[in-house]
Amino acid sequence: MSEFAHRTGLGSVGPQHRYLWTDSFAVFNLLALFRQTNNQYYGDLVRALIEQVHQVLGHHRSDDARSGWLSGLSEREGTEHPTLGGLRIGKPLPERGADEPPNARLEWDRDGQYFHYLTKWMDALSRAGRFLNEDRFSRHSLELAKSIFPHFLRATHSGEPVGLFWKMSIDLARAQVSGMNPQDALDGYITFRRISSAAQSETLQREIGILRKLSNNQKWETDDPLGLGGLLMDVSHLVALPDRTAEDDQIISDVLFGAAVGFRQYMRSNPFSMPSSQRLAFRELGLAIGLQVLPAVTAAIDKDAGSLSTVRQAIRSLQRYIGEGREIVGFWANEQQRSTSLWHDHRDINDVMLATALLHAYG
Repeated sequence: MSEFAHRTGLGSVGPQHRYLWTDSFAVFNLLALFRQTNNQYYGDLVRALIEQVHQVLGHHRSDDARSGWLSGLSEREGTEHPTLGGLRIGKPLPERGADEPPNARLEWDRDGQYFHYLTKWMDALSRAGRFLNEDRFSRHSLELAKSIFPHFLRATHSGEPVGLFWKMSIDLARAQVSGMNPQDALDGYITFRRISSAAQSETLQREIGILRKLSNNQKWETDDPLGLGGLLMDVSHLVALPDRTAEDDQIISDVLFGAAVGFRQYMRSNPFSMPSSQRLAFRELGLAIGLQVLPAVTAAIDKDAGSLSTVRQAIRSLQRYIGEGREIVGFWANEQQRSTSLWHDHRDINDVMLATALLHAYG
């Protein structure tokens, strides 16, 4: 984490390289180090990282004709409310112009706003607010949720919500990728619940209701390792909610059974037999982090004598892969496996995700 901080310009006058997903997990890691060591250095790094993310990703790009805060607020007002216009992803290329034809290959490297990155940052801000006793971070988390949600929400002509746009433009004025992934709604539902509870706020109740409906009766099968890990992370947070409902239990059941099917599909390809030069570490590490939370999910379900008792079969199926999660972490903790060009092409996100897995920071 120290190397990551130095390399990306945190706490220095050099170039600042910020990327919202990586920086969210960096906050989780630094908070875990702060709690484990009680060393104020890590708390100070969290504050510096949050400020830099807002200053860099909350403003327009340096190669953009536009300038200032994405929200359009004045510099002073934007500093007080840095998340009201959302936050850029931090991709290397400028976003696709409104009149520019789509290019699926280039779009992965183009800037914009991702809902599932923004929910991770909301979670990071909420945790920082609690652990560092900084109310402003909790407020910024709620303001981010409230301000970006209407722009991502996709509805019918009659106004019926049907999902969330996958990717929006930097100014949230248009969809850059109009496809939808139901996991975005699930991430939003759980994150909005968690940050509202932490802040003792009811400002997101309407949004939570919509996201709950969008998360019902979905198919969760996926053979993407990062997606599978994310599903398990989502379930771990959902089972821990103190005001969990029967509707929540049905979502948990659906997700666990879907994840069990997805794991079987993923393992059929024998993914861990490939050399490190052909493996995307951060995606595998996302899976390993999800598997790390599975014992907590199992314990919560074992205590439940009600509706969750029906998912024990899915849990038993998933528990078979906990060993694979440990093997993933051990594989990438070996410095020799991290010497490939593919690792270094994604070094920031790889380093941070490996640190998360080693710290068990995503709880």
